Amino acid sequence: MLRYGYIGLGHLGANLAMNLVKAGYQVTVTDLNKDNAQKLIAAGAIWADTPKGVAENSDAVITCLPSPKVSMAVLTGKDGILAGLKKGGTWIENSTNGKEEIEAMAKIAAEHGVNTLEAPVTGGVHKAAQGTITVLVGGDKALFETHLPALQKLGGEIFHMGDIGAASVIKVITNMLAFIHLVACGEALMLAKRGGLDLAQAFHAIKASSGNSFVHETEGQVILNGSYNINFTMDLACKDLGFATGFGREFGVPLKLAGLTEQIFVEGRQAYGGQAWSSQIVKLLEDALHTDLRAPGFPAELE
Repeated sequence: MLRYGYIGLGHLGANLAMNLVKAGYQVTVTDLNKDNAQKLIAAGAIWADTPKGVAENSDAVITCLPSPKVSMAVLTGKDGILAGLKKGGTWIENSTNGKEEIEAMAKIAAEHGVNTLEAPVTGGVHKAAQGTITVLVGGDKALFETHLPALQKLGGEIFHMGDIGAASVIKVITNMLAFIHLVACGEALMLAKRGGLDLAQAFHAIKASSGNSFVHETEGQVILNGSYNINFTMDLACKDLGFATGFGREFGVPLKLAGLTEQIFVEGRQAYGGQAWSSQIVKLLEDALHTDLRAPGFPAELE
């Protein structure tokens, strides 16, 4: 079995790394906060103090980081991945990037003799914990086949989208749709509440209707609970919507709904802070109308 490294042990990355550990892979990990690695270390993962240390102990290094700027620093820094990964090794990027960013980083990696696969994931932290999250892959097909066994342990459905950059485009598209659906979900629930309906019953009726969406089924629950805890922040939502509207300009596609949704999320970030959960975007409507969207029987966090 190939040896893997994992860098970035936040809500998403820690679960993805754990899936590899549970599958029996040798996994070396690091994070800015060693506390994030304690469960992984207890399960058999190896700790390294730096990305370079992770790379020196791995055949392939996977990253799950908050921005392209951070990914570039972890990849190319003095104690970064490229300083430790042997030639012929592979860098696999689970983070969400723009097409140009991942292409530029892959080019730098190639200049150091390192291969690149982009493999952003979609479906939510709860699906990462279940090992059923969807993995979207871009890169050389033969390289994809080499790492497919590990990718299949990382998540559920695996889609090879094409060359480097292709997975970034489809990942941004899926996130764009999710944020549009999230705003729509809040408006729909508010219509139900102000229309005098039982919100729990309304939730289940929508779930069984032609108006249903993955976002309604999942984030709708933590909205109705009031925790809004979807383990995804306003900062990340704004970043991804910025990628989407950037693609719209690049590809000549007028993204009216995405553009409006981006502005709504900018407003939400200003109101509640960048680290507020993205599902809290519906609170803008709740606050404006002085009407909450609470209903009994819904979880504070998805499992």
